[in-house]
Amino acid sequence: MEKRGIRVASAVAGCALLLAGCGGPGGGGDGADSAGREPVTVAKAPARVPVPLGRGSKVDSDFNGDGHRDLVLNDLVKRDTHGDDAGIGIVYGSGRGLAPGARQLLSTAQHAAATEGQLPAVFDAEASCDLDEDGFTDLVVSTDPPYDGQGRPPVPLQILFGSSRGLSGKAVKLTIPAQARFGNDWPDQPVCGDFNGDEADDLVVHASDGQLSYLRGPFTRKGAPKAAGAPLASPGNVPTSPAVDIDGDGYDDLLVRTAEGAGASESSLVLGGPTGPAGDAIALPKGVDVAFGQFGRGKGLDAAIGTMRATALRYEVPGTQRGELAVAGTVLDAGDFDGDGTGELVSSGSRLRILRSGSGGVSATGMVTVQPPAPGTTRVLAVADFDGDARADLVVRTYRGDTKDTVAVYPGAKKGLLAREPALTFSTSGFLGAEG
Repeated sequence: MEKRGIRVASAVAGCALLLAGCGGPGGGGDGADSAGREPVTVAKAPARVPVPLGRGSKVDSDFNGDGHRDLVLNDLVKRDTHGDDAGIGIVYGSGRGLAPGARQLLSTAQHAAATEGQLPAVFDAEASCDLDEDGFTDLVVSTDPPYDGQGRPPVPLQILFGSSRGLSGKAVKLTIPAQARFGNDWPDQPVCGDFNGDEADDLVVHASDGQLSYLRGPFTRKGAPKAAGAPLASPGNVPTSPAVDIDGDGYDDLLVRTAEGAGASESSLVLGGPTGPAGDAIALPKGVDVAFGQFGRGKGLDAAIGTMRATALRYEVPGTQRGELAVAGTVLDAGDFDGDGTGELVSSGSRLRILRSGSGGVSATGMVTVQPPAPGTTRVLAVADFDGDARADLVVRTYRGDTKDTVAVYPGAKKGLLAREPALTFSTSGFLGAEG
C-alpha cells in the first residue's frame, strides 16, 4: 500500500462544473508534441487488447497492479438519447500512458451485487484505493438498493476488488457496523485515506446531522472493515475527496463540506491522528471547490478555494499566509505539469486555464489557456502522471449531447507546462458492447 505523504488533487463538490460552448480543432495532430512524443489519435473505438497482467504495485488507481495508473469513467455515451447508462468504463494504463484498447466495461448485470434479488439501476464509481492491501487498487461504487422508506436505509456502497487482470468478479456490499452509523440518512460520499497512520486505507462516509462513519482498514474481501467505532462529530455533513496529509505528520486529513452539490459552501479540514480524523478542524473560506498542492511559497501544502468571483489561497495550511487571484475557481485541480517540484493550479470555469506557481505562490501571470479538442461542453477528468515521466498530465472530456464525446490526454511538458495538442484522443462510445 502506498504511504501518502503529499497527494496533489482536486476536491470537487458534487459534480464538476462544465465548460460550456468551448470550440476547437479536432483531436490529435501531426508531428511531435512539446514533450517529445509522437501524438497518437485514436478513432472512436480502437481494437480491444487484453488487460495487461500485473503483480501488484503502490501506484494510485492501478487496478491491475502493473505499475501504471488507470482511468475511471462515469456517464459513458449512449447508443441513443433514450438509452440506459452503460456502466463504468476503465481505461488501463501502459508504459506509454493510457491505452484505450485495454478497456473494460463494468455493468450492473456483470458486476453489481443484488439486494433481495434485485440488481441496482445506479452503478457509479465513487472512490478508489487498495482496501485489502494486496497491491491492486479497488473501486468503491454507489448503487440504489431497494428501500421502503422505513427505518435505516441499506448501505448503497459496493466494492469491486482489483486483481492481476484488473477489476473482476462481482462486487461485495460495504459493511458499516451498526455502532458506526447515525441517523437515517443514506451512508454515502465515501472518501479513502490513511487517517490513523497505520499504512492501511480507511474509508469515511456520511452518516447524518454532522456525524461521519469512520471505517478502519484493511477491509476483508467480504467488505468488512478491520474496526469501526462510534460516529465522529464533524464540522460538515459531506466528506470530500481527496484526503491529504496537510501538515506532514503521517496522518491523512479529511476535507469536509457543509453542503453537497456544485454551489458554494463552508469547508474545513479535520486533522487525522492515531484515532482517525478526529482532531482539530481548520476552517477554509466559503467556496465552490478546493484543491491542494505545493504552490511554491513554502515547503508545506497549500490550499486554493474557488468561487464564482475569484480564487482564495491559503499557503502552508494551517498557516496564515494568504493570497487571492482575480480568476474564478468554480472547479479546481492541481498538478506539477513541468516536473519542477511545485504544482500548478488548473481552473476550469468558463475557460480551462493553468496558472503557474513559483517562489511567490500561484500567479495569473503567464497562465496557459487550453483549447478543448472538440466543440461541446468540457470538464477535467484527471490531473495525474499517466505516462510515468514524473510530470502530471491533463485528461479532459468534451460532451456533445448524450451520444458523442471526446476524451483527450495532454501530456505535461518542461516548456509551456502542457503539450499544445493532445497526445491521445478517444471516445467512450468504444465501451458500448465492451462488457467484460
